[in-house]
Amino acid sequence: MKARQRRQLASALSALALGPWLALTGLALTKTVPPELSAPTSSAPPGAQPEARPSLRITDRSGALLLDRRDEHGERRRRLSLEAFGPLVPRAVIAAEDARFYHHPGVDPVAVASAVVGRLSGKPLTGASTLTQQLARVLGKFPRTARAKLDVMALAVRIEMELPKDRILEAYLNEIEFGAKLRGAEAASWAMFDKPARELSLAEAAALASIPRGTSLYDPIRQPENLKRRRDRVLDRMVAHGLATEDEAGAAKGEPLVLAPRLGGVSAPHFAHAIASGLLGAQVPPEAVEIQTSLVGELQRELVTSARTTVDSLADRGVTAAAVLVIENRTGRVLGYVGSPDAHDERRLGGNDGVRALRQPGSTLKPFVYELGFERLGMTPATLLPDVELSFPTASGDPYRPHNYDERFHGPVLVRQALGNSYNVPAVWVTERLGAENVLDRLHALGFDSLDRPASEYGLALALGDGEVTLLELAAAYATLARGGEYLAPSAALGWTLANGEHVEAAAGSPRRVLDGAASALVTDILKDKRARASSFGDETVFDLPFDVAAKTGTSKGFRDNFAVGFTSEVTVAVWVGNFDGGAMRGVSGITGAGPLFREAISAASRFFPPTELPPPDAEPIEICPLSGKRAGPHCARHKREWFAHGSHVGDCDMHVEVEIDKLSGLRAGPRCTSATAPVVFEQYPPLFRSWAEGAGRALAPAAYAARCPAPPGESTAESSVRVLYPEDGARFFLEDGRSAHVRARLAASTEGATFVIDGAPLAADRFGRATIELVRGRHTLLARAGASESAVIHFTVE
Repeated sequence: MKARQRRQLASALSALALGPWLALTGLALTKTVPPELSAPTSSAPPGAQPEARPSLRITDRSGALLLDRRDEHGERRRRLSLEAFGPLVPRAVIAAEDARFYHHPGVDPVAVASAVVGRLSGKPLTGASTLTQQLARVLGKFPRTARAKLDVMALAVRIEMELPKDRILEAYLNEIEFGAKLRGAEAASWAMFDKPARELSLAEAAALASIPRGTSLYDPIRQPENLKRRRDRVLDRMVAHGLATEDEAGAAKGEPLVLAPRLGGVSAPHFAHAIASGLLGAQVPPEAVEIQTSLVGELQRELVTSARTTVDSLADRGVTAAAVLVIENRTGRVLGYVGSPDAHDERRLGGNDGVRALRQPGSTLKPFVYELGFERLGMTPATLLPDVELSFPTASGDPYRPHNYDERFHGPVLVRQALGNSYNVPAVWVTERLGAENVLDRLHALGFDSLDRPASEYGLALALGDGEVTLLELAAAYATLARGGEYLAPSAALGWTLANGEHVEAAAGSPRRVLDGAASALVTDILKDKRARASSFGDETVFDLPFDVAAKTGTSKGFRDNFAVGFTSEVTVAVWVGNFDGGAMRGVSGITGAGPLFREAISAASRFFPPTELPPPDAEPIEICPLSGKRAGPHCARHKREWFAHGSHVGDCDMHVEVEIDKLSGLRAGPRCTSATAPVVFEQYPPLFRSWAEGAGRALAPAAYAARCPAPPGESTAESSVRVLYPEDGARFFLEDGRSAHVRARLAASTEGATFVIDGAPLAADRFGRATIELVRGRHTLLARAGASESAVIHFTVE
């Protein structure tokens, strides 16, 4: 062949070879680089607003996975810079998918030629697609058709024209699918091995790089043997292309394929949702890709099991749901959080979160009423309170008559007895003296934001839980008692990791003083006293544990909800048992429903956080009479110790009196009798309690004198038929600073239609024997008149 002919043939062959590439280049110039590649895919700086919400991992305190929340497309995804992936994963991906990646313009002519030859020889057309082509197909969303393949090749060439190779490789590692709804190598690394891609071993990196070739064929769960064989081929390719040594690959082939456990075996879906929604303390930035929480996984598993067991055991009594919350007292961190026994139980509405649901708390608010009474009214655990039939005026005009859970009245009771046994009437009486507005203000300071109505709408029944709160709010308030009166908002995030790898520690909360320390200690001492609750709950209860526990139960109206809340020196536990649909339980109280679950929960928590003794109050113990609450005298048959502030003046008991009795008639003996008489000790009650004492058959001294032993000259032989029921003699009212006017109190007499005389001025009562006065600072006198009868004069002070 002549030289001229050879040149013509060479030109023709060159044109034949270059023609398709020139055509492809021309087509590439008509393409637009996908917007996902217009900016680096590495994470935005902290605080910047990301274009899309990343997927989010939430872990417990030890790092075990609680939730892998998907992004807005329903995928698990984490975008990283190329450097953040570490060296092994990029090398493994190049070896597995495109060994000539750094030597072609987006389409590999060598691979294409090899694929065409294979096709002509009867083999399927495979292996020609470069990393850039795969990326172009994913971002361009092209169908798998012959025409689309040409468009993919053109877009790949266009991408290579615009972007450097490392940027393309970075985008590939972030955009390619590594499994169903699993986007990018970093998300796949966490899903498979529960660690970041930069920490993978060579064997793990090769296994990860194997998956994009066939996500179903090499599924690590369903096809582990296929994946292992593919991994070893990838290791061989890494050696062949100088990306790993033979020794490194040999060692990697001997490494077993060990996958991460799914969700760490910890069930905390409601907790994870609360964290992801920013409802538990620190506001986690939207660019966070992982949040480490304070939840203790092993404790959480025990709490879930206990909640399920409790609900199953009470199913025949109409119970379908329960919730448990455990908080560390020192830090306010959430340690355990069970929103429902089974979040997936649709029949029992398990998707609801009982920790954040609004429920009536019953008697669980009473400790805060008494604590405020210690602060504002000068009360002590030995203050005498009325548990008798009382009526309180209301705005509607219908009197409010509180009753106790056992439908009985217990007469004069001390604060310790009233709180320990959860009597309703004394709590309402104290609330009336404090003012419902002041009680509500204190509850707001304790974090009960759910109580968002005016005090007038709750009324005095606020003390009995006539308002809806959350279990989270209850736990925070009781943890405040455990800290001696310092409130600390519950939190759960220990820290978080941003997409750029930066780790941020969550700031510790700042406690604030809400309750008086001395008053808090007194309330705690009552709540841990098993003898204080014995009258209502018996000598043995679920709160009797081998360590100190201060606890309280509560049951809402109609048995719809019951609670048990309390604390050790280390943790606070709050439990709710009931039904998410508001249905009533059958005969389940706080002590029988929530109580057993509380016992299990606080016992479990105490194994992880061993408690110490709850210290006694910094106060002086004084022997008192359990009837009067005053210093025990010679006629008091029983004594008990009670705490008083150091240096307190405690009067002598005046409710046990010695009376000379005529042995023949059993009546009082006047001074004229010199024989057949004997001193007998009787109980003597203030006017507020006399009706109760008479009805209860208490040991009262006879009012009349024996005929042979008449009364001393000038002494009445009969009691007045009208009495002042409220306030009692010696009562003290306290006005807050700035509220010296327009603060009212209610008077009560034992007789309908009575007239009060206050400081000498008459004041008519209503048909219930009630009247309202405006409090004025100073000492005041008060009596009641009904017809010709007049009560004894009582004194009260307004300070």
